[in-house]
Amino acid sequence: MKKILCQTANCEHNLKNTCLAGVITVGEKGKCLSKIKREGGVLAQAFADVEAAEEISPDRGYDCIVQCNSKCIYNNGNICSCDEIRVDDSVLSTKCRTRIQSRG
Repeated sequence: MKKILCQTANCEHNLKNTCLAGVITVGEKGKCLSKIKREGGVLAQAFADVEAAEEISPDRGYDCIVQCNSKCIYNNGNICSCDEIRVDDSVLSTKCRTRIQSRG
């Protein structure tokens, strides 16, 4: 996968809306299981984004493997086959918003 657009407000792997984890795991209901809350919370996230180099950009893309346990049309042998996904905060968790539930 070339791009994970991460719009979570508090994750150690997120920098300028780009996931830099390298490998993430998405659970059965699309929940990002790899999220690690940043020490210092949302304020620390904002400071990290401001201090980040200009080379880090969601438009650049970074190689990443998404291990997926969700019933999704992009799930191919528990690896996401989509070229890019969007991960975002919901009320109770952080979820893959690109997930399209398969009928199988």
